[in-house]
Order: sequence, then C-alpha cells, then structure tokens
Amino acid sequence: MLELLRVIIVLGRYRICCLYRDEYKYQPIPSRVRFFATIIEIVLYPFRIKTHHFGEALCAAMQKLGPIYIKLGQTLSTRPDLIGHDVANSLKDLQDKLPAFDANEAIHVIEMEFCRAIHMIFSKFDNEPVAAASIAQVHKAWLHNGTAVAVKIIRPTIKEEYTKNIRFFYFIAGILEKYHPRWKPIEITRIFDVTMQRELDFMLEAASLSEMRDNFNGDESVYIPEVYWEATSSKVLTTSWVEGASIYNRDVVIAFGIDPIALSKKVAIMFFNQSYRDGFFHADMHPGNIFIMQDGRIALIDFGIVGRLSDNDRFAVAEILFGIVKRNYMAVAKTYLRAGYIPQTTDIFLFAQYCRAICEPIAGLPLKDVSLARIIEQLCGLTETFGMSAQPQLLLLQKSMIILEGIGKSLDNDINMWKLAEPWIKKWAAKNISPEAKFIRFIKKLIEEYS
Repeated sequence: MLELLRVIIVLGRYRICCLYRDEYKYQPIPSRVRFFATIIEIVLYPFRIKTHHFGEALCAAMQKLGPIYIKLGQTLSTRPDLIGHDVANSLKDLQDKLPAFDANEAIHVIEMEFCRAIHMIFSKFDNEPVAAASIAQVHKAWLHNGTAVAVKIIRPTIKEEYTKNIRFFYFIAGILEKYHPRWKPIEITRIFDVTMQRELDFMLEAASLSEMRDNFNGDESVYIPEVYWEATSSKVLTTSWVEGASIYNRDVVIAFGIDPIALSKKVAIMFFNQSYRDGFFHADMHPGNIFIMQDGRIALIDFGIVGRLSDNDRFAVAEILFGIVKRNYMAVAKTYLRAGYIPQTTDIFLFAQYCRAICEPIAGLPLKDVSLARIIEQLCGLTETFGMSAQPQLLLLQKSMIILEGIGKSLDNDINMWKLAEPWIKKWAAKNISPEAKFIRFIKKLIEEYS
C-alpha cells in the first residue's frame, strides 16, 4: 500500500490523469477511476507542473519514481505496438543516470562475490566511478598483469528493490487487465520482467558479450571487449578497458584522422553483419555505448540489451527491404504473409496497396533524406492494422536502425549510410536471398527433415 500511495502522489504531481483525459478523452479508463484520479490530483496538486503533453509528463514521473520505473519506461519505449508511438517516443528521453553509490559498497560487493580481498583480485581499483546508472556503476581497475579493465558492479539494493516493485507491477497489471485487456498490461509486465531478469544477471551479459566477440573475431574494424571470467559473476562484470570517444563526436573523429564518410560505411556494415549475418545484434547503441578508438575501430560496450533474429526473420526483413528498393510492393506483401507477420486470411492486394502508400512518397527523395528505419517502423504498424501484434524482435531492430541513422547524420548530414554499404548488401543478398540461395536452403531443410 505504501508503494501505491507513493505512485499516486507522484502521478498526481504531474497530473497524469488530467493530461490523459485532455489528449485521449479518458479512453478507456472507467468512470470511477477517472473521478477518483482527478480528485486526488486536484487535492494533492492544485497547480500542475508545466508539461506539454501526456508522454512528457509520464517520462518525468518515471524519472521521479526511481530506477526500476526508469527501466520500465525504457522497456516500454521499445514497444510502440503496445503503448502507441507518441508515448513510446516520449519515453525514449528517459535518462538512465543516477548518483553513484559509495566505492566502499562497490568493493564490498566484489569481495563478497569472490571471497577475496580486493587487492587479491586487482592490483589497483579506482574509487571514483566512471559511470553510474540505475542497475550498476562502472569503475576502472587494473589486473595484476597490468591490464586496464572496466569493472561493472551491481547496485547493492537493486535486486531487493526490483523484487518489491515487480510484485507491485503485476498487482496493478492484474487490475488493469480486467478493465481493458487491449492494453495488454500483464504482457507488458512480463516483457519487462524478462528484460530485467536478464539485465540483473551479469553472467548473461558476459555471455552475450563473449558471443559477439566471437562473431567479430578477425574483423579489424570492430572491437568487442574481452570478458575476464575469473573476475566476473552475476553481480560483477569485468571486461577489457575501452579507450575512445563517443562516435557521435564528429570533431574528435576528424581529430583522430578518420574520414567520417568511411566511418559511416563501417557502422552500417557492422550493423548488417550483426543483424543479417549473425542474427544477433546490440540493441542499445546509444551515445554512451558506442565509441570510436584512435586506431579507427568501432567499440561496443554494455550488452545488457541484445536482439536475436531467427533465420526466418533475417531473410524476411532483407527481402522486404529489397522489395521496397525495387518498388515491388506485391513481393513485400507476399514476404509478410510467408513470414507470418500478417494473418493468412489477409487480402494480399490490399496489403500491397498499403505498402505502396507508405513507400511511394519517399521514392523521389534524395537518398540522404530516406530513412529505412522509419519505413520499417510504419510497416510494423501495418501488422496491427491487419490484426496481428508487431514482432518484438523487429521493433528492437527498427530501434537500432534509428539510432544508427542518427550516428550517420551526426558524422555527415549529406550521406545515406545504407547507400554506402550497398556493395556489401548486394553481395550478402546474392548469397542469401537470390533464387539460387533460396533453393539451396529449401533442399537443406528437406534433408534435415527427412534425415
């Protein structure tokens, strides 16, 4: 009850119900809930905090409620199919930065995890953290062989706080489900629960990092930090230190002697290698997680959120993109149907017409003004129109593409990074989605089924 009271007070401060009423006409909140929510807001906060719209107010309220609510908001921001595109876009602005906790607490966590004194694990441990977020903070340290490492330590009370909050979330979700199941509150809570369980176990993050490092073994354009397993546990993650600058900083890129256009091409190819070659991609490439090193390599850190595409998804998305480029909208529609993204009963001609309505307006635009990520976002929205929920893995892919397009624009606003990667894309397509490649995959599938 105390948590419920705290949430009511914070939501009242930001007049969440009033803003929702103004923008969405209170649909579909029951009248009794509307009445009591409005009374509470007016009594507690007669003068509303200035906010422009519901999404902005919700973002500010989650920031005020604390780390678990921030993570919930970030998870929801990747699911516009469940909460709407406007609110999802507002929640993307949530900042996952909190004050650092005391270094002595961090050292205590490390020593308890490995049952050894800190000096037996690291020759030197910097007490000043280099980053602090809702789940953990990072310190620089040195192994006894002189290697600089990044040590990520979980916040001491975060698991207990999460356990308390997730029970509350399921309680509220159960109530909301009765009034309006279309919101899918229990499904949203379950998705958040799965995501958080993964982020709270650093062994899983270490495994993701290790898999990505193996995938890029021998690729001199990308650097994935090494995991030091002897100093890694579910609460502590130790990786090689990355020395570099944010890839978004064009001036630093030029100061390093790196051509921004060539770097944009590298970024695009890196993404296509992750998504289409491996079917496993970093799904949280914000400015703090992607660096440019002085030798020109792209470095990725923080693998708490990753995406995985099945072979079916990889080839389907590639065929959809090629169909768009060729303006063959019937081919796009057939790919959607074959991949199971729309019901088998769908009017394929009508769906192709919708695809044309989305894609034709960009057909004559300069390449620099074309956003493949935005096109995929609109096409994902079509699945809802035709009676199916959007695919979570494709939404993560689309989110990553938007972030990467932002990187490309920050490096050179007059280029299209996907166009730069076109030779690689054509080579991959010839190998994987040409008629010959499809025939080979079909034969292999038959052999597997009857062997």
